[in-house]
Order: sequence, then structure tokens, then C-alpha cells
Amino acid sequence: MQDKGVALVTGANQGIGLQIAKDLAAHGFTVLVGSRNFENGETAAKSIGAAAHAVQLDVTDKGSISAAADRIRKDFGRLDVLVNNAAISNTSKLSGQSVEEYARLTRPSNVSLDEMRAVWETNVFGVLAVYQAMLPLLREAPAARIVNVSSGVGSLTQNANPAYAYRSNFGPVYPASKTALNAVTLAMAIELEATGIKVNAVSPGFTKTNVNNYAGRETVEEGAREAVRVALLGPDGPTGMFTRWENEIIAW
Repeated sequence: MQDKGVALVTGANQGIGLQIAKDLAAHGFTVLVGSRNFENGETAAKSIGAAAHAVQLDVTDKGSISAAADRIRKDFGRLDVLVNNAAISNTSKLSGQSVEEYARLTRPSNVSLDEMRAVWETNVFGVLAVYQAMLPLLREAPAARIVNVSSGVGSLTQNANPAYAYRSNFGPVYPASKTALNAVTLAMAIELEATGIKVNAVSPGFTKTNVNNYAGRETVEEGAREAVRVALLGPDGPTGMFTRWENEIIAW
């Protein structure tokens, strides 16, 4: 087993995930760049340097997840940090829409259930599937950390406030998938609170990525900061929290 800590970041071949992987490598981790397309993952890993390695990982494919877990155990012998970053905001059928246009097309009254299922498959069920596969490795680590990359648009408390700026965009596809992810995060944290494994959700803010057709304001460097900070929490750090940079609590 290698001495350096090992971190797996899903959806790390681009955007916030790639930046998180870069930052964790800079903090001394061996970083596993999870990517549905292995070649894209290899390109991303090379951009990070010798500390990064590509891992083929499609969070919607049980076989891919199992193979990734087996490879991590065989080739690296440990897993200290899991960052569940992989997410989609829509399917290709509705790609290219602005955030506002997409919201109008995905109201509860007119949303395609196939669209909703596809997004939740990645953003909710994919996170849980990866968690279940990687948990045996994480349990063996001396101080494992799990970070689920969520979004402030999933906060029920914020969306219940008529003054919330993004309230009109709340709908059952992407925003509600992040609400569900928050619930799953809390369930994970409760399950593991006696083990020392810390599980937290973070919001990267409105970051310029392909998830929002690059309509965001923050850079990927800014969007990655909170996930990295939480991944590096010490033994006295919290678990079961939902935060944005820097350590600002978001109400569930």
C-alpha cells in the first residue's frame, strides 16, 4: 500500500471536477480522475501531472463502478477521499437551452419523466451506487472523507423564500435532484457518524461549466474551493453539513 492518501473524483475530466482533482494533487494526494470516457480521463490526468491517474467510471453503469473499485484496491490499495462530483443538468434532447428556458420546459406540469429519470440516475442514484462500491475501501482508511458536490438551488429552505433570486427556476429535474442528493448526503452522514468518516455536501456556487452552458459567474478555481476544503477536514471537523465557500452554512 502506498503512503500517500488516495482521492477519487468522479466526473473529473473537465470543469469543477478537474479543478478539484488538480487541487487535491497539489495537497499531496494521489488523485484518481474518474471519467466515463477513459481517453478523456487520461488527457485530464496528464494535465495534472504524475500524481493523477485516469479511472474509467460511469456512475450509471454498475459494471463500470465495480471495475473501478476493484482497480483502486488492486493498483492503489486504499481510498481516503471520495468526491462525488459527476452530474448532469439535462439530457442531450434539451441541451443548449438557457437556464430559464430549461426551467420553463421542465415544470411539474410538463416535465418529461424520461428527462427527470435520466438526470436523477446520474445525480442521485449514481452517487449512491459509487458510495456503496467505495465504502469498503473508505472504511479501511484512517480518516476517510466523502464530499458530495450539490448546489444551492437544491435548498428547500431557500426556495421556500419568495425573495430567493433563483426560486422561479426550481423544478423537478436538476434542482430537485440536488435536493435529493442533500437528503442522501445526510443519510450517509448519519450512517457513518460513529465511524469517523465525515460526509458533507458543498455548493460550488454558480460556476461557469457545461452544466449551465457556461452561464455562471464563478471560475472553476472558485467553484472547487469548498469541496477541497471539506475534503481536507481534520478530526474535529463537522459531518452532515451543507456549505458554500468559505464554510458558510446553507439551510437544507
